[in-house]
Amino acid sequence: MSFLINNITRQIVRNHRQLLIQCSQFATDGKIIEEMTKKNKVVVFMKGNPEAPKCGFSNAVVQIFRMHGVDFEAHDVLADEELRQGIKDFSSWPTIPQVFINGEFVGGCDILLQMHKDGQLIDTLWKNAGIKSALAEDETEGSKDDEKSK
Repeated sequence: MSFLINNITRQIVRNHRQLLIQCSQFATDGKIIEEMTKKNKVVVFMKGNPEAPKCGFSNAVVQIFRMHGVDFEAHDVLADEELRQGIKDFSSWPTIPQVFINGEFVGGCDILLQMHKDGQLIDTLWKNAGIKSALAEDETEGSKDDEKSK
């Protein structure tokens, strides 16, 4: 009887390990993550969701895109540890949030914030994804005002 229980236990443990490996491979499979990054023009892997970010950096990314009037797809990495590690492996970037525009990795919060500050985000959204930033009109109006004052 003890022999039978030990064999069954070993089989259960073996099956459990195989299942864990399969689940991990599914979540971290580069092709699956690549498909996720290309599903929409702007994709953010973040902690929490846009309505309830769970870290200041994720919140900053949400606020930047709101200022630009950009809709984006968000994936909560806190809900899936394999996705959290998988996206880091996929992009070779160690931190969350991670921003993808038209399937291309842009960077994290610090890079997006810098792009926002120097106006590069407006150009990147337009050139890479055909998205006109809500802030682009403000800049155009500002340059018209500058011309009028000359």
